[in-house]
Amino acid sequence: MPVDILLTVIVVSVIQSIFGVGVLLFGTPILLLLGYGFVDVLGVLLPISLTISTLQVLRHHHALDVAFYKNILIYSAPLVVLFLALVTSTKLNITPFVGVLLVLVALKSFSPFLERTVKSIVAYERPYLMIMGLVHGMSNLGGSMLTVIMHSKQYPKDKTRVTTAASLATMATCQLLTLLWGGNEFSVSYFDKVSLMQVGTVIFLLTEEMLYKQIDNAQYSQLFAVFLLISGVMLLAKSF
Repeated sequence: MPVDILLTVIVVSVIQSIFGVGVLLFGTPILLLLGYGFVDVLGVLLPISLTISTLQVLRHHHALDVAFYKNILIYSAPLVVLFLALVTSTKLNITPFVGVLLVLVALKSFSPFLERTVKSIVAYERPYLMIMGLVHGMSNLGGSMLTVIMHSKQYPKDKTRVTTAASLATMATCQLLTLLWGGNEFSVSYFDKVSLMQVGTVIFLLTEEMLYKQIDNAQYSQLFAVFLLISGVMLLAKSF
């Protein structure tokens, strides 16, 4: 098992175990920076993200925002399939796009103007979810937009996390089925991917008991933005 992938999975699994998002949002740019192809990144991260999200849904399914989840199925899921198929069939270079997206999301956290702009955009939920599906299909980073709209709803922590997890699990399932249907080949072995899923499961169980109730969300928000900014700048630098 590649050590760099294992270490990445451990870190991003902790983040997703706490906030409902992280394996795809953080793991994608990290593994791209480490030189792995986009399809291989999807093949490694999607099963882990799906596993953790499923465990979170099982734990707090009663708190799920059913109406919002139905909108994910209708407006986001079809575009995830469409644009992932486009990216994998045409071999588009989405690295610069990923970098720009990360930088913009990071700057939003430090700019009141961008914060207000994002909130005004989120008010148009259906078009927003369609754009999110497009972004997720092309870059695997729709979790950043999902986090924005979920936080804007000001739900209790459990409701926010379980709705985020259910939405991500649905999009991850769509991505996996699209990749299998397209007959894409992976360089990371099946055994390694199963082992990484087991690692993600153990990390979730440990994090749930030891960290979930202890993390200061305000502090994490700042660290989240700094990490996004650094990752975005590094990806853009790598593209040129």
